[in-house]
Amino acid sequence: MKQLKEILYKTRIEQVIGTTDVSIYDISFDSRNVKLNSLFIAVKGISIDGHFFIDNVIEAGARAIICETMPNQIRDGITYIQVKDSREALAYIASNFYDNPSSQIKLVGITGTNGKTTTASLLHQLFMEMGYRVGLLSTVCNKINNEIFPASHTTPDPIQLNAFLRKMIEAECSHCFMEVSSHAIDQHRITGLHFTGGIFSNITHDHLDYHKTFEAYITAKKKFFDNLSSQAFALSNVDDRNGMVMLQNTKALKYTYSLNRPAEFKAKVVENRISGLQLNVDGVDVWFKLVGQFNAYNILAIYASAVLLGVDKMEVLKVLSSLEAVDGRFEVVKSANGIVAIIDYAHTPDALKNVLSTISSVREGNENIITVVGCGGDRDRKKRPVMASIACEYSAKVVLTSDNPRSEDPETIIQEMLQGVDILSSKKVLNVLNRREAIKTAILLASPGDVILIAGKGHEKYQEVKGVKHPFDDKQIVKEIFEQ
Repeated sequence: MKQLKEILYKTRIEQVIGTTDVSIYDISFDSRNVKLNSLFIAVKGISIDGHFFIDNVIEAGARAIICETMPNQIRDGITYIQVKDSREALAYIASNFYDNPSSQIKLVGITGTNGKTTTASLLHQLFMEMGYRVGLLSTVCNKINNEIFPASHTTPDPIQLNAFLRKMIEAECSHCFMEVSSHAIDQHRITGLHFTGGIFSNITHDHLDYHKTFEAYITAKKKFFDNLSSQAFALSNVDDRNGMVMLQNTKALKYTYSLNRPAEFKAKVVENRISGLQLNVDGVDVWFKLVGQFNAYNILAIYASAVLLGVDKMEVLKVLSSLEAVDGRFEVVKSANGIVAIIDYAHTPDALKNVLSTISSVREGNENIITVVGCGGDRDRKKRPVMASIACEYSAKVVLTSDNPRSEDPETIIQEMLQGVDILSSKKVLNVLNRREAIKTAILLASPGDVILIAGKGHEKYQEVKGVKHPFDDKQIVKEIFEQ
């Protein structure tokens, strides 16, 4: 329970009707979750406007309302607070309601198009192995030490986020590693949080269905670093052309990492095989179980972050070398007759290219690459032909299939992907709408030693069709077909 006046700190208030000396037992921006003596924050969403439900939440027991526009009917005994931005207010209120947990833990945020999940998850594993109590907020799942909580978004809403952080404090966690999506930055989900550090991995064309332009996408990512405090660290990949852009104007302590350029943290790829990577990290040769140059960047970011958090360099390298790949991130499954299947979340052109170029570079002979790939519905349509083109460039055979079509017709998505396939490449492309059958087709096309990439879904255990999520696990299906 909190007094309303206590949890309004930092909110930009424009008008108050009623008293702020009110006891608040719960906060919510979802009208369906409002309880007796709740504070309801009316947020304008993409398709639903919380302002339409103000009367409903009052009937359900709400004592106070946060809104951007005052309702026409003002009820006695209810406090109405008009704010400049409801999303921003929600973030500050959530943080205040849970006693600002982010200021009581070392919170490190990872942002970028690719590599967020691997970096955050392996940082969590690393610190757990070194004996710390640690929290994780990621696309795959949320964790408090080893306890797992399902994840619905890359970055939770402010209420869930601060509630998780509070639970981490109660569980005596010293650190939390979290993915920070561009949506979360733009929608004020992380506003009001105190970050110990921020990591930038890379940026490529993604989420343009939401941000509309690449410039707006970059601006959203950069905002995270712009808002870091002078006590925080900002760690950026300067091999990415926007790496230094992220560090412009930040008050945080600036650090860089690189495979190719001068930087505070350096690494060099010595050997790259399907079984792992040998890297020279700050002058020390170490073998890691992760594969590919993109993972070399992830490893370097993890190493640099741990060092900046005060951990001994050699201890970091020792433990990091023992860690396995994250679920659905370049995850290898082998058949009894030597066919290799790789399950990967690659769902952007750059991620797909990274994975396929890695597979190509670690082949020991003339093994064929067979790629199974689709594109998600209700997402950036511009990338569909590009991803098909990349798959054709690196693969002997390509099976185009459905991913998460959501509200779209999967056949239409595939037809848009085919626009990126030239006449010569068309001979190697098959269209198999059913994703399970597509995976089976790829396996039937493969010979011993060949590598099958199954891209797009990775860790996801469902397929979303017409708003309904159906159980679907790429890795499990591969295993089942291998055993037939």
